[in-house]
Amino acid sequence: MTISSALSNAMTGLRAAGRTSEVISANIANAMTPGYGVRDLGLSSAMLGGVAVDGISRRVDPSLIADMRLAEATFSNATERTRFLTELENTLGTPDEPNSLLGRMSDFENSLIAATSRPDAPERLQIVADAARDMASLITQASDDVQRARSDADRQIRNQVDQLTASLENVKQLNTQITKTITTGADPSALLDNRQALIDEISSIVPLRQVPRDNGQVALYSTGGAILLDGGVAEIEFSAVNQVTPYMSIEGGELSGLTINGYPVRTDSDRGALSGGSLGAQFEIRDELGTSAQSQLDAFARDLIERFQDPAVDPTLLPGDAGLFTDEGMAFDPLDEVGISSRLQLNAAVDERQGGEPWRIRDGINAVAPGDVGDARLIQNLSDALTTARAPLSGDFGIGAFSAANLISTLTSQIGADRYQAEKSLTFASSQFDELRQQILADGVDSDEELQRLLIVEQAYAANVKMIEAADEMMQTILRI
Repeated sequence: MTISSALSNAMTGLRAAGRTSEVISANIANAMTPGYGVRDLGLSSAMLGGVAVDGISRRVDPSLIADMRLAEATFSNATERTRFLTELENTLGTPDEPNSLLGRMSDFENSLIAATSRPDAPERLQIVADAARDMASLITQASDDVQRARSDADRQIRNQVDQLTASLENVKQLNTQITKTITTGADPSALLDNRQALIDEISSIVPLRQVPRDNGQVALYSTGGAILLDGGVAEIEFSAVNQVTPYMSIEGGELSGLTINGYPVRTDSDRGALSGGSLGAQFEIRDELGTSAQSQLDAFARDLIERFQDPAVDPTLLPGDAGLFTDEGMAFDPLDEVGISSRLQLNAAVDERQGGEPWRIRDGINAVAPGDVGDARLIQNLSDALTTARAPLSGDFGIGAFSAANLISTLTSQIGADRYQAEKSLTFASSQFDELRQQILADGVDSDEELQRLLIVEQAYAANVKMIEAADEMMQTILRI
């Protein structure tokens, strides 16, 4: 080996050591950066001697990333479903809470018993009216909360569709830039990091599969079979409404569905084209969970109104007259059940806040003047109507007859069971997502390993410097001869 070749080899070694230290420094600096792929510098022996830099490779595990994205979509979906059911359960309350729906029903029932023993006591009749109003108010509040959640879900759908479209467009642009970078022989690693981070964000909205294409490009498909990106970006359209009401549904055409490239696609939780992530959860809240909860509340409100509008309970009522509870002042109409829980009111005839008189609880809704203050028969009828077991004519409460309190217990138990199952699914999804994320972090930048590599690079750098110093000494010796 000549002195010049030794010097040349040492210089290539220095350059390789410098490039390697840059790569290691970048790895350590981005140890916690989402989407960052560990860089490895490829080195080999040059044909004419020395070290050749073959380029930078990006180390990732595509299978692990794909599993993590699907787990994140499931986690996002379970989070939204659990949030809705938890808020609904909190509104209605649990049986052990005094201000729960069951607790207010108990207060109403007890107030009727107390008024039966002292029908002449105005304060006891007032307590009955207050307890009935409180119970009706909570049912109305629950209905309003359901519709507010559906309205929020509708707005979230619009926001997430906009975000999804923008992110897909950005991925398309990165595809183009990556292809250009690879064609020119430059390093596309930074662009690949950005694309991976973008696709990770998309995967929380819609569960997807990434398919490699030529020249570093990728295509994206939802697990429901929709083509989101394959060369061009899918045109996803959705029209939001200002406020969702109980009368609005996707089946009736009052609420918008999704179209992809102009074709309508299913949005249900079972077979929706974009179901499974946070976007699918919003559709489920708006069109399935919300409508189911509204239907159950309406069925209970109907049962409550019908119990007291029977002339057999209150002889002052005529057929078609409203009883103690009303549909905004009217009797129940079987053709107008949808949304009745949002319209449930205490009859104005007994409500002082609406100009009524509580003594009509004792003497009858249509009574024009107070009657015998010691006559508790009508109050007893009201109490019996509340506790009489009757089969609900709507809703999904199972087979059997229920008192009003039992019907509430069934309603709250159903919601509690649904919330419990949702929390179990959320716990599993969270554990799975966290585990896969930890695996990705473990397969990512290992700071200890990178520091060990850096020590080896320093040793290689020092060895090459020694070689240069030795070559310099030899050349100096030759020049002195």
